Amino acid sequence: MCLIVFAWRPGTARPLIVAANRDEFYARPTQALAAWEDAPGVHAGRDLEAGGTWLGVGPRGRFAALTNIRDPGQALGPRSRGELVAAYLSGELRVEAYLDQVASRAGQYSGFNLLVGDSEQLGYLHAREAAPHLLAPGVYGLSNAGLDTPWPKLVKARRGLEGLLESADPKRLLELLADGEPAADGELPETGVGLATEKLLSSVFIASQNYGTRASTVLIVDKSGRRHMVERSFGPFGGHLGEVEVFD
Repeated sequence: MCLIVFAWRPGTARPLIVAANRDEFYARPTQALAAWEDAPGVHAGRDLEAGGTWLGVGPRGRFAALTNIRDPGQALGPRSRGELVAAYLSGELRVEAYLDQVASRAGQYSGFNLLVGDSEQLGYLHAREAAPHLLAPGVYGLSNAGLDTPWPKLVKARRGLEGLLESADPKRLLELLADGEPAADGELPETGVGLATEKLLSSVFIASQNYGTRASTVLIVDKSGRRHMVERSFGPFGGHLGEVEVFD
């Protein structure tokens, strides 16, 4: 997952709104959003190579999502980051207890940002800070750096979400996630991957031959706790592969 914009208790009838793009190599085997037979109550996509996920919902209002930290020089952790989302969704620990547990073993994973929440709390952990905290009501963005790091695509997508808080619906949120316009060269971050790659990765929606946005996912939770998820899947050059809708 490489871009998540989300509104947590923004003062509207929808206490949680999430719009997220998962960017990955097209060759990595993936299962689209579905109920997990081995984890009752969990709905998420699945990384079939390592078994984890990047975003999903679980029983008792549980929600979790993850992005990687972009740093070509970082040491690779021996464990898959996707298991952090899967373990929370299928587990019993409350938000703060789970994040404290993950913080104590964050060095086992390559760099990550982790969001976990339920109907009462939403917490955040940056792997390199190892100091999780609960989020106050507001509108936030995560890409492949820290929370609200002002990369152009994050700023653009977060602003777009702010304009949809009163009228958020899956169609409009998916349109927000489909923006393929790259940032201007002078606005690009410098993360050590070279200008051409920075340019490719700078758009909200990424499309190329080998790497790009594999899934766009929207989650809307209403005041009664009812959850509506829609996910669109994509192949090389952004080819549309299908759409899944879940009401929970």
